[in-house]
Amino acid sequence: MSSFADKEIPGVIALFDVDGTLTPARKEISEKMKNTLAALRKKIVIGFVGGSDLIKQKEQIGEDVLGMFDFCFSENGLTAYKLGQQLASQSFIGYMGEDRYNKLANFILGYLAKLDLPKKRGTFIEFRNGMINVSPIGRNCSHAERDEFEAYDKIHNVRPKMVEALKKEFPDYGLIFSIGGQISFDVMPAGWDKTYCLRHIKNEGFTKIHFFGDKTFEGGNDFEIYTHPDVTGHAVQAPEDTLRILNELFQV
Repeated sequence: MSSFADKEIPGVIALFDVDGTLTPARKEISEKMKNTLAALRKKIVIGFVGGSDLIKQKEQIGEDVLGMFDFCFSENGLTAYKLGQQLASQSFIGYMGEDRYNKLANFILGYLAKLDLPKKRGTFIEFRNGMINVSPIGRNCSHAERDEFEAYDKIHNVRPKMVEALKKEFPDYGLIFSIGGQISFDVMPAGWDKTYCLRHIKNEGFTKIHFFGDKTFEGGNDFEIYTHPDVTGHAVQAPEDTLRILNELFQV
């Protein structure tokens, strides 16, 4: 018997990006969204797929996040949970090796040292299990400074230019670069984007996979899964869009 035989609509799963889709960027989930997801979970299987680690997702969605979703895909599914139980995980450093990783990190830090920005804070490289996250302003910036950098980046293309420099410097590393959120971009092996999470559900018998995300443009960190042939993608601009589409599709 399927683990999800109790669902009202069998064979359907909805996967959600976190930032800008379930929550405002780097802010907490609303009670309305929580209640909608709880109602939706009675009808279909639900899961989130985010680039951040589980600690950050707990900050935004709640400490009980593993109990709120059928599938929890942190770091694009490189750290994954089904019904609260952890599945097999992958390691970025295991893939890269220390020597190649050091060359990559040194180049990033050297590039950032020469970058003239209005503000710089701290934590420019955040090492995660399945990727690294690079932030030109630094992840320690405040919410107001996040907004400032996002506006500055839209004009000056700080992140797109840095991604191009990395592609040129490391063409043989087998890496992909994905711009997400307001202040950073992810660096990971090819195939380790958000489509990675689909590996965990391919044998679950789903006949319909919905995905909701706000960075669905080419180069955004939702693009690959949004355009995947097995996925029905829904582009949103804010959590309010997510709520509206869910109501249209599932009457929740």
